[in-house]
Amino acid sequence: MADVAHSLVAKLDTYVINPIIALIFAAGLLVFIFGIVEFMWEMQGGEATGKEKGKQHMLWGIIGMFIMVGAYAILKIVANTISVPYHY
Repeated sequence: MADVAHSLVAKLDTYVINPIIALIFAAGLLVFIFGIVEFMWEMQGGEATGKEKGKQHMLWGIIGMFIMVGAYAILKIVANTISVPYHY
């Protein structure tokens, strides 16, 4: 019975959780890159509001990526604690 549970958790992790974490991390990266482009674009135009929006996008992109790395680390710690094989 334990083998079935371990297998189910491993498959759930491999096919559901890891792709969701990777997708949200990629979204955070895109927001960060968008913020950089927005900031650089508005530097040429001289608008202060556009620069502030770019800074905010960069900040939230970094926060989002940090949260996803933290979620990945927490999942790995929990998997190691309960002895579930964790696949990268």
